[in-house]
Amino acid sequence: MAGVSEATVSRVFNNVGPIREETRCKVLEAADKLGYYPNAIAQSFARRKSGNLGVILPYVPKVHLFSTYYFSEILNGIGEQVRDLGYDMLLIFRKPGDDNGYIELFRSQKVDACVLLGTTDTPKERKSLKALEEAGYPFCLVNQHFEGEHFLEVDAGHERGAYEAVKHLLDEGFSKIAFLNGPAEYSNSTDRLRGYVRAMTEAGRISQGEKLGRAVPPEWLDTGNYSRTSGYEAASRFFHNRQQIDAVFAANDRMAIGLMQGFRDLGIAPGRDIAIVGYDNSDGARITDPPLTSVDVPFYRMGAIAVRLLLQPDQEPEILASEQGTLYNGRRVQMETKLVVRSSSKGNQA
Repeated sequence: MAGVSEATVSRVFNNVGPIREETRCKVLEAADKLGYYPNAIAQSFARRKSGNLGVILPYVPKVHLFSTYYFSEILNGIGEQVRDLGYDMLLIFRKPGDDNGYIELFRSQKVDACVLLGTTDTPKERKSLKALEEAGYPFCLVNQHFEGEHFLEVDAGHERGAYEAVKHLLDEGFSKIAFLNGPAEYSNSTDRLRGYVRAMTEAGRISQGEKLGRAVPPEWLDTGNYSRTSGYEAASRFFHNRQQIDAVFAANDRMAIGLMQGFRDLGIAPGRDIAIVGYDNSDGARITDPPLTSVDVPFYRMGAIAVRLLLQPDQEPEILASEQGTLYNGRRVQMETKLVVRSSSKGNQA
């Protein structure tokens, strides 16, 4: 109908090469009359590209990932950047411990690149990521790093964030500071433990042992799974040692909020009888009673940067230079954190 070749039609719809305006208008007019739209699946076969950025999330039964501040912020950053770059986002759930099938996603042309969230430092996961790297498939980890590897990673300075949180409590006059950490297979849990130990060691509250955390008194160290329930349950364990604890630093806000609820049910008033500091600076931190002191992490920007590094690799230097406060070490981008002080960490301690 337009009187041109199929190749010319293709160039018009893909905006490739010099096309005379008259020819372009003919093709678009013919397409409009015919009700023609390019077939995205056929295009993906022809280009050997899907136009999809995969986002791999952990599937955990009974956990509503999209309602958590951490995942919603990162996904918002990813989604907006993907849209701006003309891609689609494909969400993929994987059960921890199951065969992840990362390589099959690329081989089947479902995705052109992947952002991985919630990965854990296990031998099986390392092996899978090494296989992806060796095959040359583009992927980026967010909020997780693997010591000794050179994967592309966008992380935050969690050691520094934890150090500043504990230092704040020490400066406020608290000395018996407990730490509710997350599972050890997450690198940010280890980083936060390092920050806690460094601050407490500098203050003379503990001595630095050969193994990280070994010198910490057992009543000061507990582990949850980053859920509010695990924080609530930890409150009763800390309660049994309440004479040895005057403050608690929790590795995320959900656990900190659970702690506050648990302590309140046990007759201990957070912010008055015991100081609490959380981590993430989520929306919930602003509306707790009392408002929760927390470490702000730029999750939204971390998601957006991961997408740009994957889909605009030729602009990597410009991307890094435009992110103020970003450190670049090998293939790891590290964002700065910031302590936000509220009334939960200003108890009336003697």
